[in-house]
Amino acid sequence: MRPSIDVVRKLADALATTVGFLLGEANDTNILKDPKIMKRLNEINELPDKDKECAYSLLDAFLAKSKLQAILK
Repeated sequence: MRPSIDVVRKLADALATTVGFLLGEANDTNILKDPKIMKRLNEINELPDKDKECAYSLLDAFLAKSKLQAILK
């Protein structure tokens, strides 16, 4: 017997993860376990395209800075 997709969705919600993670389809399991990151990604996805690009640019700049600081340490 296999659970319905509704059961899998409820299970994923209860575990604060995604259906893809439960099915083993996630490449980076750590990021999918963090509901704060998933919430923010979903919120960014709802933005108009121009605002999405701005958010991506800010994230890219922050990540580049962090990587550079790690190299310089």
